[in-house]
Order: sequence, then structure tokens, then C-alpha cells
Amino acid sequence: MTREFAWLTAALTATIGLLVGAILAGTFAPNAAVSAPIVAPAVPASMPVLRAAMPPPPSTFPTSFADVADRANPAVVSIDVASRTRRRAPSARPADDPPGPRRPETPRRGTGTGFIIDPSGVIVTNQHVVEGAERVMVKLADGRAFRGTVVGADPDIDIAVLKVDAGVPLPQIPLGDSDAVRVGEWVCAIGNPFAYEHTVTVGVVSFVGRKLFDQSLDHYIQTDAAISFGNSGGPLLNTAGEVVGINTAVSRQASNIGFSIPVNQVREILPQLLATGRVARGYLGVALRDVDADVQQALGLGSLDGALIEDVTAGSPAAHAGLRPYDVITAVDGTSVDSDDATIRLVSRLVPGQSARVEYQRDGRSQSVVLKLAARPPRESSPSGTDRPAAPVNVPAELGMTLIEVHEGNASRYDVPAGVTGLLIQRVEPVSPAAEAGLERGQVLLHVNRRPVGTITALRQAMGQRPGSPMALLVFDPGLNQRLLRVVRADVR
Repeated sequence: MTREFAWLTAALTATIGLLVGAILAGTFAPNAAVSAPIVAPAVPASMPVLRAAMPPPPSTFPTSFADVADRANPAVVSIDVASRTRRRAPSARPADDPPGPRRPETPRRGTGTGFIIDPSGVIVTNQHVVEGAERVMVKLADGRAFRGTVVGADPDIDIAVLKVDAGVPLPQIPLGDSDAVRVGEWVCAIGNPFAYEHTVTVGVVSFVGRKLFDQSLDHYIQTDAAISFGNSGGPLLNTAGEVVGINTAVSRQASNIGFSIPVNQVREILPQLLATGRVARGYLGVALRDVDADVQQALGLGSLDGALIEDVTAGSPAAHAGLRPYDVITAVDGTSVDSDDATIRLVSRLVPGQSARVEYQRDGRSQSVVLKLAARPPRESSPSGTDRPAAPVNVPAELGMTLIEVHEGNASRYDVPAGVTGLLIQRVEPVSPAAEAGLERGQVLLHVNRRPVGTITALRQAMGQRPGSPMALLVFDPGLNQRLLRVVRADVR
């Protein structure tokens, strides 16, 4: 061993000894301030303790909406519908028709969304998705496709039920309780907007009970979860993965305002749709409104509860029973009602022809009457009035549009500027002359070949020309706030 190596060994030994001694002596001991218990600063008596006022987060809230999507997506389906273009045989072959066999008829197609509610293949969607469909194809998330059959439909709330036969049990989505939905809670929409299948969007409930088309039956859930064309019929889900609404409509003014039918409304009519294919609702024949403080004071009413009768339809059960304006309905068949909505929903659940006891207040005195309910008229044949929404009409079929007559009495309901009258385009078939000409939903058809078309009858008259010839359509576009001229050739029928 050399002298240098001996010195190096001695130095290393001394250093190790010093380090061990320092540790044993506590030189490198942990900081006492960290290991000591933390004492919270004193809170003045006048300062509220906010922590105690905050409720704990709900235990059912998912880690993320990915959990909800994972569970629900297998039961969400895309729906493709088609109808043939019925053509009349022309008297002569057009000069520009190529020789050989005639080209096959071009189907009109539309798409939407639905969801499975029973393993046997029962599917819920919107009525407008399958309206007029001659062929319905249902595609599952795993790629399987089946021919669908329309079991039943209810145009009044825009619901349809389909059935597919897969031969094996299918995944389903549980139905929740839409009456428990609260403004501000998180929701998730799943659908096929613009053919982008199984698109998931998230938002909150913006409003509950929104009226859009029918002031009596409408009770929409409004949400800012993105809903676009193609989402129709898809589910609106709560954080527990339950369906609370059926996505149905969007606002023309904003992309973040969508509307869903409460699932409880659908649950009420499902037995009828599955059994008979249609829905029959009880009908009193009265126009109702809520009793607010001003009405109570003006009419000298004793309570804010109940539904005030504004009008009675001639020949209706209410008219035969002697009910009249200013009567306040307080109960139906022993169930108290505190609003017009509650009254309408309760009566609608009853069967036409069934007897019902109606309790009401007249001039401060309680009275009751037993009457036999009629069947609620379809929306298309409901008593007309300037403040009622017009029924959409799918004419003329050659154009591929659904139209609504707009006039001064209902223009504001459809957000059409004052002074603009014509035919509001409610829907444009994806494959149609109207779509090819660039016509869009929300535009107002004003003229056809310079002739005003304020009514469906006027439109039919304006189109009374040789089929297949071009037509000049003048439309008003609210988004651009200007008139546009479009040329369209109607299908030959």
C-alpha cells in the first residue's frame, strides 16, 4: 500500500464519521415547523364560516361524462329514412332524356337519432324524423343495421316508437325522472348531427317548462348542450346516465339553445303507443291561464291556486256541463291542481269517454260537476285563432318542403319580422328540389313567379303549370334580413 493511498483511505473514513455523527446529533433533523401540528388562525365571531354552508358534492356525479357516454352510446342509434318519389308517366319522353331504360326513382332521405328503451328492440325517436317514411333503417353503435317498423306516433308532442328485430337482446338506456330536473344541473346530449354519428355534447339545463308550439301540452327542457340537425330523437342524459329528455328542436337565433321533450311526458303515452299506435287524450274544451297576484286582485279571487277559465269551446264537455269564463278549476277527480299546466296534464292522462268530477270556484263559492270527457282534437284540427301556432303542411310534395302560413297574428311566434307574410319553411328534405335550390329552414316564401303566396291555396295555384318547368321563388331570409331569389324545378309527379 502506497503512502498516498493510505492518506486517501484515512480521509474518507474521517468524512463518513463526521456525517454519521451529525445525523445522530440531530443537525439534519426535519424542520420542526413542518412536523408540528398546524393551528388554524382564529376566526372572528362576526365572520361567517363559509365552509360549513357548502353541501358536499353529490356521490352520484360521475368522474366525467365519459362514463355516461360509455354506458349510453351502445343504446343510441342512427335512423335513416327514405321515401320514393312518386312519378306520373309522362305523355312523351323528354328530348334530353338519354335512350335506354328510364332512370330509377331517386329516394328522398333524412336522418335522425333514437335510443333503445327495451332489450326487445323498442326505440324512441321524434315523430318528425319518421313522418312519411316508406323505409326506415336503424344502425347500432356496433355497426349492425336493421329494418325498423314504426309502431306508433304522437304528433302532438312529436314522439314516435320504432321496433327492430335483432334476434338477441339489445342494450338499453334507463329512463329517469324529468320532474326532478333542475335548472343549472349538468346534462349530456348524444346524437348524429349532420351525420357525425354518436356525437357527445355537454351543457346545463337552462330552463324547465318552455312553451314553443302548443301552449297547452308543451313543457320543454331548454339546454345549452349543443343540439343540431340530426340530433332529433336522441337522448338528453343526466349525470346518472338516465334519459331525462328527447332532443327535438333548436333555436334559429342561437346555436346554444336547444329543447328536449321531458321523458315523463313520453313515459305517460308509451303504453298507448305500443298497444294502439296512437294516443287519445281527455279533453274538456276550455282555455285556461294561471292565477297570478294581479288576476287575483282584479277578480277578487280568494287564492292563487287553480286554473282560470278564459274561454269555453262551444259544444265541448265543459260547455255542456255549464262551465263558463272566470270559473277557477281547483281539482279534477279529487286531485288538486294549482296551475293551468297541472290541469291540462291531469285531464290529458284521462281516457276520452271517461266521466270526471271537476271542482271549481264561482263567485267565491265551491261547486262541482261530473262530465264526460271528449277526445282531444289533433293539433291540426284544433280551434283556430290568431294566437295559436299554425299546423305545418307538407305541400306541395314536389318541392320537398314543410310550410306554415305566417300572418300578422302569428308572425311574432315564429320570430318573423312585422310586415313579412308568406309561408314559413319549417323543414327542407335533404334530397329535394328545394334543397338543391338552396332553400333553408326559417326562410319565408313570399312569391312564386311574382305571385304572392300567403296561403297554401295560393301556392298551389301559383304552381299550376307544366311539371318540371323552372319557378322563381322570392324568399325572405331573417338571418340576412333581406330577400333572395331562388330558381327551382319541381319534381315531375
